[in-house]
Amino acid sequence: MPPVITRPLGLVAAAALTLAWIPPASRAQGYQDLLALFSEFVAFERPPMRSGAPDYTDASILRRREMLKTFQTRLASIDGSTWPVDRQVDRALVEAMFSAMDFDLHVLRPWARDPAFYKSLWMGQSDTPAHEGPTHHAVVELWTYAFPLSPADEAKLAAELATIPSLLSQARLNLTGNARDLWMTGIGTMAQQVTDLEALETRVGTAGAPLRRAVREAIDATHAFVIFLKQEAGRRTGPSGVGRAAYTWHLQKAQLVPMTWEDEVALLKRELARAHASLKLEEERNRSLPPLVPAADADEYRRRADAAVTKYLAFLRDRNLLDVQPYLDAALRAHIGGFVPIERRNFFGIASHYEPMTLFAHFYHWWDHAWMKERPHPSPVRRGATLYNVWANRAEGMATAMEEIILHAGYYDDNPRAREIVWIMLAQRAARGLASLYTQANEMDIAAAKAFQVEWTPRGWMRPDLDLLHFEQQLYLRQPAYGTSYVSGKYLIDELIKDRARQLGDAFTLRRFFDEFNAAGVIPVSLIRWQMTGRQE
Repeated sequence: MPPVITRPLGLVAAAALTLAWIPPASRAQGYQDLLALFSEFVAFERPPMRSGAPDYTDASILRRREMLKTFQTRLASIDGSTWPVDRQVDRALVEAMFSAMDFDLHVLRPWARDPAFYKSLWMGQSDTPAHEGPTHHAVVELWTYAFPLSPADEAKLAAELATIPSLLSQARLNLTGNARDLWMTGIGTMAQQVTDLEALETRVGTAGAPLRRAVREAIDATHAFVIFLKQEAGRRTGPSGVGRAAYTWHLQKAQLVPMTWEDEVALLKRELARAHASLKLEEERNRSLPPLVPAADADEYRRRADAAVTKYLAFLRDRNLLDVQPYLDAALRAHIGGFVPIERRNFFGIASHYEPMTLFAHFYHWWDHAWMKERPHPSPVRRGATLYNVWANRAEGMATAMEEIILHAGYYDDNPRAREIVWIMLAQRAARGLASLYTQANEMDIAAAKAFQVEWTPRGWMRPDLDLLHFEQQLYLRQPAYGTSYVSGKYLIDELIKDRARQLGDAFTLRRFFDEFNAAGVIPVSLIRWQMTGRQE
């Protein structure tokens, strides 16, 4: 169990334990038993329903804690030490998800500490395998619907929206935590849901009465919830981070990053310094070159973005760096974005308006989506998005690594000034990740973390007046180890490239590395390392 002190759940919850469903005992020892256990776990991980919404009440959480113990006991009885490495990796991944849920139930407890947990309406698809940060189990993925809605979709959407009033009613009882920064930032998240629901109400103005009623009831419930959060805000005065010890436990046991909180601080300080120093060296190298000029309008942005995707795919194909299947073009081109006026242009918009590929290289994420669809992993344990963001250091680490990999591979040789932006990107990721470590240790509040990120992002590109800064630091406070996963994951990938190259000698190529790496699935880099090298370290 992760190190934590939690409040008692009370006599009613304790009594309810007697009603808990306990999975049957198992003496299973084989791989098929592991798969069966995992399938049971996935079903169990979704909480039961209560009055039309997932049940996060004290009694339910206490039952789930006890039930998780039985899953952990059953997993411990499955000895995979003689299995092939890929199956041992599956077992370790299952154990990591069990640990992640353990951390969620005992330490993070978002249903009790984090009002943003109760956000239901999602307007867009996440670029990562699943939503970033704690998310409840009845979200409404509005981006999956095609408008105007068919009668079947109207009924489906109305039913999904109907969970919102019940869930928010339950939330008023569940939210007993004292995490001030989580509480205050959660108010903004839920206020945005009101805005998004009102926009939806306009879109479905000619729909049937059941959908229009469901939307209006969701608006009213969310608006009332925001009022409740504001009224209660003055009572929330405590810290929001989980503390160093709990952070390290989660990092090692759930995210499977072989580091401590202190190790990550040292790494991110080093990467922040390396990024700033490398930027200055690039500027010295390029001082006789004209400055980059951003795209001036929508047409120019689109031309640049389309040309960048075409050039990038040809670069990877011609260099034989990656298996460039036809579907990768569409997967990337669908997310190139559009022109944004300078007054609304955030950090990533500034970068992409100068040189699109400095951002698009990070869109390895969308290729992960494409690969998961077009060539799903044969193992059910790895086929979908792993629960509790256990994929973070692989997904974010590889996306970040790709930015620097193509720089060193020569992609920007015909546009040297663009190399400067790659170092600015790394500096920003290191700065925000370092700030997130301090907030998790309760050595900074979120306001100080934002100020730190702004201060250490070069050229004033991290604007404090735009939403991106708030979104990032809120996410990294809500999900420990996410803010560092970009840099720590990249570091683990660098280590893996080094060790695999040493192991293979002259037989090593980046193409072989990427083929092996991608074939392992979107799982923690330490597990990919084990599968690729045969070494568990």
